[in-house]
Amino acid sequence: MFFAYAAIFFLLIFLVLYVWDRRRISNGIFLTLGLFSGLLFILYWAFAATASSRSDMLQVLVTGLLILLVLLIPFFFFGIIIGLIMNGRTMMRKESRRLANLLPMFLGILFLGLFIWGIAQGFVIGGSPILWLCYFFVLLVISYFTFFFVTFLVSTFIYQYNFPRYHQDFIIVLGSGLIGDKVPPLLASRLDKAMDFYYKQEKKTGKKASFVVSGGQGADELISEASAMRQYLVSKGIPEAYILMEDKSVNTLQNMKFSKGKMDAIMDSYRSIFVTNNFHLFRASLYARKAGLKSQGIGSKTALYYMPSALIREFIGIVMMYKFVHLSIVGFLFFIFAVLAFMQLL
Repeated sequence: MFFAYAAIFFLLIFLVLYVWDRRRISNGIFLTLGLFSGLLFILYWAFAATASSRSDMLQVLVTGLLILLVLLIPFFFFGIIIGLIMNGRTMMRKESRRLANLLPMFLGILFLGLFIWGIAQGFVIGGSPILWLCYFFVLLVISYFTFFFVTFLVSTFIYQYNFPRYHQDFIIVLGSGLIGDKVPPLLASRLDKAMDFYYKQEKKTGKKASFVVSGGQGADELISEASAMRQYLVSKGIPEAYILMEDKSVNTLQNMKFSKGKMDAIMDSYRSIFVTNNFHLFRASLYARKAGLKSQGIGSKTALYYMPSALIREFIGIVMMYKFVHLSIVGFLFFIFAVLAFMQLL
């Protein structure tokens, strides 16, 4: 029953934190722990039922499922490797050869290299204790970040089900880069999502929200992102009087801080939401919280092939937000393995 109690405990903490503030990475951590504990309870119950039951059918079913899961692990592992490498090739073909677009391919090659390292060490290099300690240290670090990546995916998934009420004063639209002076499809999807909310709110409540288009001018851009976004909205029929421009920001945190300044200058008390792509939604919510905004977000859809690269970039961004925590944990693990390696040399 321990796993059942653990599952209930973690899930209750998740519910409390989620109701308090949806914009926390800890929500995903506790939900992941709760679901994992629940899975362990189900497996324990299955084993207990098999051991105590006189039914041969139940025993065969549970045993067969467990064997099937074990046999599927290699296919799952290599499926991830192949999928990541193929996605990297797709990104090169449809987007560009920028480093950010090649992240899935590099990650797939890293996992393949780790597998080859383990095989080579077991059958070629030999059983050097120091090398095995190095290998297990790398595995442990990767396992740690894999768990954190899973919690990030869980947090991102649950935050998609965020439905702000139709009583907003401002709609913040985050910039995402231009092609010269043109709005590319990725940014257009954000603006279209914002307009969809704008018209639905007007229809339901009669209240018109003001757009805050946020984004400065990049080195390879002819105009600021905010200016291009404003032109796009005007071309779609949005009155200029309902568009505010924030054209100084160069990252998401500045998007939130500078947009807040624009809104604060107009109203002391207001309601606002922000719009970005679905893969960027959760990290943007963390920055909104950090900037002192109460805004929740809504996400526009993204092409499926683009998601792996985008999610990996978002994960790296969140890791960097908490880099001192991660460095402390990895440093502690390194210290333990360094002590064990030193003991092997004595």
